[in-house]
Amino acid sequence: MSSPHPSQTPLLIGCGAGFSGDRWDAAVPVVRTLIARGGPAVLMFETLAERTLALAQLQRRLNPQAGYEPTLARFIRPVLADCVAHGIPIVGNFGAAHPHGAAACLQALAQELGLPPLRIGVVEGDDVLAQLSPEQLAQVRGPHPGTPVSANAYLGAQGIAACLRAGAQIVVTGRVADPALALGPMLAHFGWAEDDWDRLAAGTIAGHLLECGAQVCGGYFADPGLKDVPDLAHVGFPVLCMDADGRFTVGKAEHTGGCVDERTVKEQLLYEIHDPAAYLTPDVVADISAVQVSAIGPNQVQVSGVHGHPRPATLKTTACFEGGWLAEGEISYAGPNAVARARLAAQVVRTRLAELAPALAPLRCDLIGVASLFNDDASDWAQATGHEAMTDPLALADVRLRVAARSPRREDAEQLTREVLALYTCGPAGGAGVRTAITPRLASESWFVPRAWIQERWSLL
Repeated sequence: MSSPHPSQTPLLIGCGAGFSGDRWDAAVPVVRTLIARGGPAVLMFETLAERTLALAQLQRRLNPQAGYEPTLARFIRPVLADCVAHGIPIVGNFGAAHPHGAAACLQALAQELGLPPLRIGVVEGDDVLAQLSPEQLAQVRGPHPGTPVSANAYLGAQGIAACLRAGAQIVVTGRVADPALALGPMLAHFGWAEDDWDRLAAGTIAGHLLECGAQVCGGYFADPGLKDVPDLAHVGFPVLCMDADGRFTVGKAEHTGGCVDERTVKEQLLYEIHDPAAYLTPDVVADISAVQVSAIGPNQVQVSGVHGHPRPATLKTTACFEGGWLAEGEISYAGPNAVARARLAAQVVRTRLAELAPALAPLRCDLIGVASLFNDDASDWAQATGHEAMTDPLALADVRLRVAARSPRREDAEQLTREVLALYTCGPAGGAGVRTAITPRLASESWFVPRAWIQERWSLL
């Protein structure tokens, strides 16, 4: 990967995580597969979402040493020694709000495992608040009146590629576009030009298929009897083989569950894409309207026909703001007339909060299993489901009431949780299993910042 000369040899890229809460052991069979197949290979970790990054900024406020992926060592420990021994670089956005902190954590982990010091590349420059002047900020920000907690631009693949060309064994980034975690290694390996739009688009779409981990292998896809997935408990993570001409094949780690077929690939291909003919990324505008998806063997799907257009003039930026508090309370009712008792409990809480904390309006009340996900709380519960059985008080053996509201004041949020707790002795008969939570909320808005205003930096530690 550190060779300065472009290669025509296919590049293997495996994904070890699709979000911060993913399985810590998922990367092990991926790395074993990369080693067994031989040849140039890279392991990527995607652990950063918009909310995850804002929470990381808040964590760093409390502790300047924090702010990176909190379980970074758990993700990397099982595979670090094998990756170092076999020359498999690791690329991840687990730097979040503190990439240098993540790098220090990785160096400490290497020392603990008895490995020599690592060559770690760090990509920075996504923090917009650290770069924009007040005048520039006023030009791009949206209508939210508050002060941003964070504002991070989606950087592209160039910084990652530069680190790998310089010999990095691990590349740590903050906010980059998720597909850039795969496209960066391709740029370093194949030497694609910055305006080779079709190949950049192909690499971006390959990264898009990898970025959500197990999703392209049957995770978040399975639907018994409709879309059956074998051994979902041991679902594999993807391994992709990219050719120098931009064609690629998607598969999964050997000896794992799940499946990779035309259906799983097409579903992930369209995931979170607003316009299939114009998927905007920092590196290229990708067009998948003429893509060909073909199964070429068991758990092997070839993708071709991706086209690209010049990259946008602006970089999308996600800004997050403190959004007050979310208060939640739950209680269960069981046995005859459970639904009616749960409805009465909801009315008790509504009445009490209207008197004691009127600022909490609107209040959300759900009867989980009767009317929750698909109905708003203003609907008539008896009619909302469309099933007569649900209107029969004896039809359900148990039901769980959830009451929730948002508030700018924590004391009002606390009043909601106290009212739900008080249902134990002040509410209908038979209530049990109360759980409450008060969670700080974050609001967000998107900005579009001129590319020239953002200075991406990389360094090798």
